[in-house]
Amino acid sequence: MKKTCATIPMLLLSLNCIGQGQTTLSLDSCEAMALRNNHEQRIAEAEVQQAEYEKKAARGMYFPDISIKGAYLRNQKSISLLGEDAMLPIGTMMADGSFGFATPTMQADGTLASSQLNNKWMPQQLPDGSFTAVPLDAEGKPFNPKENPEKLQWKEYTTIPKEKMEADTRNVFVAALNLTQPIYMGGKIVALNRVCNLKKDLAESKQATNRAETLAKVDEAYWRTISLYNKRKAVVGLIDLLEKMSKDVDKMIEAGVATKKDALTVSVKKNEAKMTLLRVDNGISLYKMQLAQLCGMPVDQQYDLKDQEIESIPVEEKTMPSMEEVYQKRSEIKSLEVAKALYDQKVTIARADMLPTVALIGNYIGMNPSLYDGIEAKFGWQWNVGVMVNVPLFHFGANYYKMKAAKSEALVQELKLEDSKEKINLQVNQYGFKQAEAMRKMEVAQENLTEANENLRMAELSFKAGVLTTSDLLAAQTAWLGAQSDKIDAEIEAKINAIYLDKSTGER
Repeated sequence: MKKTCATIPMLLLSLNCIGQGQTTLSLDSCEAMALRNNHEQRIAEAEVQQAEYEKKAARGMYFPDISIKGAYLRNQKSISLLGEDAMLPIGTMMADGSFGFATPTMQADGTLASSQLNNKWMPQQLPDGSFTAVPLDAEGKPFNPKENPEKLQWKEYTTIPKEKMEADTRNVFVAALNLTQPIYMGGKIVALNRVCNLKKDLAESKQATNRAETLAKVDEAYWRTISLYNKRKAVVGLIDLLEKMSKDVDKMIEAGVATKKDALTVSVKKNEAKMTLLRVDNGISLYKMQLAQLCGMPVDQQYDLKDQEIESIPVEEKTMPSMEEVYQKRSEIKSLEVAKALYDQKVTIARADMLPTVALIGNYIGMNPSLYDGIEAKFGWQWNVGVMVNVPLFHFGANYYKMKAAKSEALVQELKLEDSKEKINLQVNQYGFKQAEAMRKMEVAQENLTEANENLRMAELSFKAGVLTTSDLLAAQTAWLGAQSDKIDAEIEAKINAIYLDKSTGER
């Protein structure tokens, strides 16, 4: 992050130079432009933002769910509480407030009768010696009117008309304000929040992995272009030597100490050098097109590189870190560790489907027609609160095997983590070995170049003194170009190995 912030001014300066025609880019500006314009990097940034939103959404599951609902129903028929007019007997309100009937009285003919009932009565002596009247049913048997009220034969009734007990429910309106507060969901809400936190960590880890890959590609293209610029300078230097040698051979031909064959040999070598220069220029164009594409610029954009005039590519000796440090720095390992933790939480979510859930619910409900105070064509409202409990009993093993499948997925991630560690270990050791070998090649190439420089100097002196043939001088020049090329190849090999060694150890 610090490096990216530090390169922003350089990036702005480079873009300004591009707009003014001064197209000189440094490595830092190329890296910043590549990170800014890389599609995969932008996708990774969007995934991080998505994970952040999901994290906030999961946090909201801890709080009540409040909603407003409304419904309208058009029914074919209305509801009637009676199938026909109701006939209700008329009784007497007793002194104790209960509903009963008038006490039978003695008639003139000496029988018992009630003004409200058609039942016949018979006297019955109570244990205290007093008498009371007991009604008789249709078969003339005494009965207790409180236990068998259906045997009472009333004389008078009142009527409840059927239409008075009808409700117009053809048009029904319902509105409700609902609140649901989770209390215990089997650990699912906690696990889902952890999953969302882990998904954000995973997205950030993938972003870091993509960043490292992008920077490695940019660095490789940049330094390979610089190496070709160095080769170009060597080839141009050889052409200059051949031009000078051609003039010297022409003078020697005039002096009679050289032949036209020598002039043709020099001309052939000069043409070969020009063809080599053409191939190097084509290579520079191709690598600059690749670098422009990585930086998000048009592939035909004309620009220069800040380091294209340096004499040698800087390469630092790398110290091999411990593998534990590598595992901590490598974003791929972090991704797999996060993935394993994520699948562990999925096991918890699958297990939660097998556990009871408890939630607090509250509602404020209104309905039209209202039935709370009779049947009225208006909204009637009421509130209610309660607790809802759901206890899963049996699902033919579906939830159990879902949990087993989640455990298997977690095991797969654990095995992938172990496998990746082994591969990273091998990768780090391979790049470390290649880097040590490349550093040794650089030392040998530098020694060869020093000897080739001295050999060329001695050959030129001997040629001017007339003690060395044209072919011998050309051979010395060819050896010098080969030594220059070997040195440049050794430097770029060491630089590229250093780039990918840093990537493999998590330094980039």
